Parts: sequence; structure tokens; C-alpha cells
Amino acid sequence: MDRRLTDTISLSVATGQNRFRMNRGSFSYRQILYRKIDLKRTEAKETPSGYSIGFENSRLGLRYRLVLTDVPGGITTVRLEDDAPEASEKFNRYLITIPAYKDEAIYGCGETYSRFDLKGEKVRIFVAEHQNTKRISGKIIREKFTGPKPEKTLRLSRYESYCSIPVYTSSRKYFVFCEVDSYCRFDFTKPDTTTIYTQQPPVLYIAQADDFTSLSEKLTSITGRSPSLPEWVNDGAILAIQGGTEKVLEKVKKFRDAGGAVCGVWSQDWCGCRVTGFGYQVMWNWQWDKKLYPDLDRCIRELKEQGIRFLGYINPFLALEGELYKFAQEKGYCVKDRKGKDYLVKITTFPAAMVDLTNPEAREWYKDIIKTNMIDLGMGGWMADFGEYLPVDCVLYSGEDPYYIHDNWPEMWARLNMEALEEKGAEKDVFFFTRAAYTRSMGYTPMMWTGDQHVDWSMDDGLPSVITASLSLAMSGFGISHWDAGGYTTIMHMTRSEELLLRWLEASAFSPLLRTHEGNQPSRNVQFDSTQALVSQTVKMSRIHRNLREYLRSLSELNCIKGTPVIRPLFYHYPGDETLRDMDTEYMLGRDMLVAPVITKGAVSRQVYLPDDRWVHLFTEKEYTKGWHDIDAPIGTPPVFIRKDSPVFEELMSIVRTE
Repeated sequence: MDRRLTDTISLSVATGQNRFRMNRGSFSYRQILYRKIDLKRTEAKETPSGYSIGFENSRLGLRYRLVLTDVPGGITTVRLEDDAPEASEKFNRYLITIPAYKDEAIYGCGETYSRFDLKGEKVRIFVAEHQNTKRISGKIIREKFTGPKPEKTLRLSRYESYCSIPVYTSSRKYFVFCEVDSYCRFDFTKPDTTTIYTQQPPVLYIAQADDFTSLSEKLTSITGRSPSLPEWVNDGAILAIQGGTEKVLEKVKKFRDAGGAVCGVWSQDWCGCRVTGFGYQVMWNWQWDKKLYPDLDRCIRELKEQGIRFLGYINPFLALEGELYKFAQEKGYCVKDRKGKDYLVKITTFPAAMVDLTNPEAREWYKDIIKTNMIDLGMGGWMADFGEYLPVDCVLYSGEDPYYIHDNWPEMWARLNMEALEEKGAEKDVFFFTRAAYTRSMGYTPMMWTGDQHVDWSMDDGLPSVITASLSLAMSGFGISHWDAGGYTTIMHMTRSEELLLRWLEASAFSPLLRTHEGNQPSRNVQFDSTQALVSQTVKMSRIHRNLREYLRSLSELNCIKGTPVIRPLFYHYPGDETLRDMDTEYMLGRDMLVAPVITKGAVSRQVYLPDDRWVHLFTEKEYTKGWHDIDAPIGTPPVFIRKDSPVFEELMSIVRTE
């Protein structure tokens, strides 16, 4: 056990009241703190398995203990025990302060988009919609007057995250994982200490390791590891195509005739569409729309015979216009408001009801929808969207306080999807991906995706942000993630350019999954087949991605077995290099490939930092050593390097030579 921890850990308690207000899944938060008490440290004694440290306030009769226990796997747990509950019943806030290091960097806390090193920040942990409408409208208005400022980033305190996890990892190779079911906050602003603020007695898990690989293994032994992916997912691109059966078949043929490698078609409007002020959106009635997609069952079979899977879309909401909602309403299957009516949540421009996952009967019904309407139809996968919208003022079937269920809702949603696969025996050939998550979600989620990025170059929300998001996920125990190639959100002047899509495709080719997205306004954005240049480059990147399949499969399996992330920060394998501590625009794809996507509009080169090794440029085969290098990067040849001493060097170099 770390003596520095036992000698310096401290405890405070407080009493307060929360004020939450939800708007389209975004939660504004304010609290009233009435009283905060710094407790005096009393006795500290060794126990058979660790340490017990007392804290008290004799005037108020408060007596607590922090019990530190060494458990198998080289992990220390810290449990808060209350020895005078009759005196402490009014106290509902807990602040545990533990040692930190002045020279460390801090990573994790789930998914962060524009700040990788969190030292010096206060990070709120509460799952929510990342794309706050107030923040988006502010950006749009600002850009109308001053033009785009892609390098501008907002304060971290202004952000919310789909995947907000109470865990952080230090550059000093230790992690702290906080087991709670409610709002909490990490305070990294002090150089020598970190304060963990919770609103229920927490359990902390703390571990150190000699290297980051071992540290990831320890962390994921607690949080869980992702299920295996089907082998076919890296056999080419998964193309987003909407608008009906004929359009799907036409575009697939065009792409294959051009030489493209395609392993999947993702048609999120398989169940119908609605056109709103926000754009072309899915009709949330999870039944095959036979008018829009005639003969879809036959189409799915024929595509599969060609090695192409059909993917769909589902989320925990129900459209009020749909047949499924009418059935759920009659059965009482939806989350209620305090008046006993279905709680209608507004999403973009329309209200929807949410299925109550605490109702066993409703849960089985929803699971059966997935099994019957999606798996039995022949789908190879789907986007399991949302999960972060549970209102804290709703009424649940179980009678549980929704405040303590809110953060766990994404995990419950992922688990339902995974059970549907397992109960159909389809988990080896079918998969799904999610955007919302909490502490145990990875054990039920085959793959994450980074959510709804803007179709621009902004560090906050555009192409660069997916790299930071993937790296922060990796350091939070979520080892496999990907993104929408081209981004998603179009509003007013913010539309996808050909250059942006081409650069996003380059990054996607060197990621765990290459999947395009048409966006919320497909007609205003270029698509993979909008121009001949786009078709040619999408074909090229799809073939490169297919040629990477064996390497990617080995990385995915390693993530499943040991929790080693597929996308890794550079310091993961070069921890002594100070330059790498906050590097968030480059990443390692496994141990042997370094990727530095072009993330600046108009750039035909970029500065790349290479750690201490021998590196060979994948496209030019020029050799480089440690340091900064100005790398030419015309479209189609992104800066990608292979470690020359890699045991799979020739195999990786051949992905372009044989393309």
C-alpha cells in the first residue's frame, strides 16, 4: 500500500441541495451548499489487509473511517464508513482528498473532446447530451460575424459528455476509479492533491503499474472489457446510405464497380424517416418501413451473399406517431412524470416517450423488438443511440430515485442490446455501437463511437475532436471506439466540404472501423459518391482499411482479453518523453503504427512528432527518427508511420503496396 496515500488522505463532509434543469438531454446544474466541515484526522491503524483511518468532529459528534484494503490484482480500495449515522444524517456530500504530483498529467474522466490533459481543471461527472443547443447556437452566431475559428476552445466547465466516467489515469502510471451512482466531480486544480467530490459514500479503487499496458489491464478488470467484434467488420467500409432499397443497391453497385471494399451498408432510416427543421431524421418506430424499403428482407439476404451486411438504428425512445408507442402507452411501459403521464422528452424539434428499462415486462418487450424486427430480419448490426437523457425528476416503475439511476441508464441500454444478441446466439456475427456510457458499459458494448461531431475543422466539435475523444476514452478503460467519417451536425452555414470528408476518411481508414455518415442534412453535404474524386479516395481508403483487417482484429482481441486499447496515446509506449504528455492530434494504432491525421483546412503538410524509434512512412517508405518533422501530406497520403523494428513491419507496409 502506498504510504503517501495513507499518510496524507483527508476527508470533509458537507450538506447541500441540487438544482437540475434538463433541455434536450443537456443538464444545467446548480447546487446550494449549506455547510462544509473539514474533519480532524484521529487514529490510523493497520488492519490484517490494510489501514483504517479515523476522522471526526467532536462538537457535532461526526465519526467516519476510511478503510483502505489491498485486494487481489494489486488494487487498493478505499471505503467510507460512518460510525455515527445518527449525527451525520443531514450530511450528503463527501470530499476525499488524496495526494497528487506537481509534474503529472491527468487523463480520462470518460470522453473529453478538446482537452486531453486535465491537470488544473475541475471535471464534472454526469452523463448528458454533449451537443448543448445553447453552445451550438452561440458558435453559429459568432461564426456568422467573425468567421470560423477552428482553434478556439471553450472552458472545460462548459462541456457535457455522452460518456462521463468517474475514473482518471495519471502520467505517473496510476489510476483512481470512483464507484458512485450520482453526480460527482474531480478537482485537479491543486498541484499536490486531488479532491474527489461525491454525493453518496464512494468506493475508490486505486492501482499503480510499471507500464500503461498493465495499468489498462488492472482498470478493465474492474470496469469490464468489450465483447468480441465479428470478423467481417474490417473487411472494408460501412457505407451510410439512406432513402430506400433501390438507392442502397444502386450506390453499393457503383462503389463496388469502382473497386471499393464494402463490408456493410448502414441505413438508419430502415424504419422510416421524418423531415424536421433540424433535417432528415429517423422515425422512431422500430419496424421495417416496407414502403420506403420494399423487399428489404430479400435485399439483406442478397447483400450478405456478397459479403455485405445491412445495419440499422435504434434508441430507447418511441415516436408518438408510431404503432409501438401506442402499444407501450396502453401497457404502461414508458417512463412517467410526477402526474403519472408518459414523460415526453424533446429531442431536436419533437417530443418522444422513453421506454422504462426498470420495468421487467417493458424491458423484455423492447428486447424482443430487437430480436424480431432487427436480428431476425437479417441485420448485421446497428447504432444503439442515446441513453443519456433520463430525466432526474421522472418516476420509474421500480420506484428507484432516477437521480441515482441516470448515470447508469446508458449501461442498462447497452446491456439490453447485448442480451438480445446473446439470446439469439448472434454475438459472433452481429454487433452494435453506442455513444453514451458509464462505468460498466464497456462490458456490454462491442464498440463506442464518438457521437455527433460538427461538419467542420473545429478543435471543440469537429474533425480534431474525435482524436482527443478516442484518446480520453482509451485512458478511461474504453479500448475500442470509432467516429462518423465526415461528421454529422449541419446547421445554417456549417456544411461538409469535399476536403473535410476526404481528410476524415483518411483518419477513419486507420481506425478500428471505417463508417461514413450522411449527416442530419444529407442534401446539403457532400457524400462519398458526390464527386469522382470522393469515390476514388473512398475506394482507396476502404481497400487500405480492408488490408489492415488482420492487424485490427488482433488489436480488437487484445482489447477484449486484456483491456489494451486499440487507439493509444503516444506516451502509452514512450512514457519518458515529456513532449508526448499532452499530444492529442496524433495516436498509436496498436504498438506498431503511428497516425497523424491532417486536421487543418487547406493543409498539404503537417508537423509530426515521432518518439524514440525508427519509423517508416507508409506511403513514401522514407525513414525517420525521433523528433519533429514537416511531412508532406497531399490528399490520399496522410502521415502514417510504421515502426521499423515491428515484428509485423512487412505485413503493415504491404497494406499500401498491395492496394
